[in-house]
Amino acid sequence: MTRELFVFEQPERFVPGTVGQPGERAFFLQAVDRGRSVTVALEKSQVDLLGRRMASLLDEVERRTDLPASRAGAVDLAPLEVPFDQEFRVGTLTLAWDSAGSRVVVEAQAVVETGEPAPPLSDDDGPPTLRVYLSPAAGRAFAARASRLVDAGRQPCPLCGLPLDPAGHLCPRLNGHRVPA
Repeated sequence: MTRELFVFEQPERFVPGTVGQPGERAFFLQAVDRGRSVTVALEKSQVDLLGRRMASLLDEVERRTDLPASRAGAVDLAPLEVPFDQEFRVGTLTLAWDSAGSRVVVEAQAVVETGEPAPPLSDDDGPPTLRVYLSPAAGRAFAARASRLVDAGRQPCPLCGLPLDPAGHLCPRLNGHRVPA
């Protein structure tokens, strides 16, 4: 299949965001540059993992190289740009360091729904992919926003760790008895 490849070399914005109320939120990544916008859907756990791994990657790069320690600039707290059309649902996230450009590379590939093994990827063939290059400071800002976004969800049950609904939840650790919120 011919690949749709959305590349953002130095985006004005690359942010995770949500639509909906806690417990019913849909999670997205949005890249914006010069009037062009691409939005992809993903899971909360993917946003959490991407943010934490991006911070860890930058910590490790700074530890191993002479790159000065990067700190996040002002964290972009603005909502996602609307209206938007979801380009695809993310199946695979890839995070890497481009040492030649001293920048973080994020790739989000669409879910592949075939029973066959995925073919080797190239820029010409494969699932739709969003590829974004970020400066270390932009990577730190992304990680900070991702952490805030994930923490803004429902609080975990103190006994089992599952999310509490506004009315509490039936806790497996209490043999199905209700834990109040």
